[in-house]
Amino acid sequence: MFLLAWRSLLNRKIAVSLTVLSVALSVALFLGVEKVRQATREGFDSTISGTELIIGARSGPINLLLYSVFRLGDATAEISWPTYQTIAERPDIEWTVPLSLGDSHRGFRVLGTTAEYFDRYKFAGGRELVFSQGQRFNDLFDAVIGADVAQELGYSLTSRLVLTHGLAGFSDHDNRPFRVVGVLGRTGTPVDRTVHVSLEAISAIHVGWETGAKNPYADRITEEMIRSFDLTPKSVTAIMAGLERKGTILRTQRAINTYPKEALMAIIPGKVLADLWQITGVVERALVGLSLFVIAVGLVSILTSILTSLNERRREMSLLRAIGATPVNIFKLLVIEAGVLGLIGAVIGSGIINSLLFIIAPLLTERFGILLLGLGLSSLDFITVVTVAIAALAVGVMPAIISVKRSLQDGLNVQV
Repeated sequence: MFLLAWRSLLNRKIAVSLTVLSVALSVALFLGVEKVRQATREGFDSTISGTELIIGARSGPINLLLYSVFRLGDATAEISWPTYQTIAERPDIEWTVPLSLGDSHRGFRVLGTTAEYFDRYKFAGGRELVFSQGQRFNDLFDAVIGADVAQELGYSLTSRLVLTHGLAGFSDHDNRPFRVVGVLGRTGTPVDRTVHVSLEAISAIHVGWETGAKNPYADRITEEMIRSFDLTPKSVTAIMAGLERKGTILRTQRAINTYPKEALMAIIPGKVLADLWQITGVVERALVGLSLFVIAVGLVSILTSILTSLNERRREMSLLRAIGATPVNIFKLLVIEAGVLGLIGAVIGSGIINSLLFIIAPLLTERFGILLLGLGLSSLDFITVVTVAIAALAVGVMPAIISVKRSLQDGLNVQV
């Protein structure tokens, strides 16, 4: 019966191909939505770990998380340096790493921080940053670049780079070039697309830029003169913090949020990510519902295809009955045809979406720093293919019953 069903389908190549395509596209849409949703969550969740609190100027928790960790968006305000020192000296805080954002380099974000950043930043459940080349910055104009920066711009150790003032600025700090001294190994996080320099370097390149633009006398200030200045930053964008005891996290968070001298906000990264997924959950469920509806449309196309062909196949069914096929055989034939259409369409749909995601995922990471984890064939593909195939078998029951009744009535004298 399987061989007979397969040959019957091959005899109707055009109609069958269109039906299979309809099922494939519907399955591809469903799997695409589910895979991107799950992969995005896994990628975001693995971006930072081991940091109990992230502190910034008071704004929205999600905004603070996005610009401090994912390098998306901008800070609404800064944290003054004296306030940073006060937070760093709190007895319930074990360590702090200041972050200074605002400049860029050829489309990549520049992060001013301390050397401790390379020890404290953890990702993917506790993995540490490693250097594929070189070492962390030691000199004022040293820079450490992420893997994507090195790959896309062709940089290596000793390469020279010039930072740009602001994120979309047209003014370069060309009088203060940096030298690449380290290239970080690939992490699959926004670190890969970041240029890291010291906090003092951020202060140094802005000497002569106090008004927000380059002053005429800026080029007269030599590097030796700058090195003699006090380059302690006046402010930082955000702070990563680890606690002495995790049990004090809520008390520490509340103390920072109610700090009287400055409007601050402390967030717990994992909790804010959970809140972010709750916000996007409505949209996610709507997309999943829409995808399921599209799959239903694909299954209806199988039903329509088989029903449409029944009139043309009445003599075929009567002939099968005449040569000894039982009503059960006719029933099985139609049901198997529907199941084969669903199975082939689902398999092709799974192949289409996995191929597309294999191509698109690196582009998303490269362009937006969004890491998609867990892509490729998975149990979701298997479950979807099996479910669609079973649903297609069920869809084939109605035309199978109709065909059995007609074959019993028509005999061999049907006028087609």
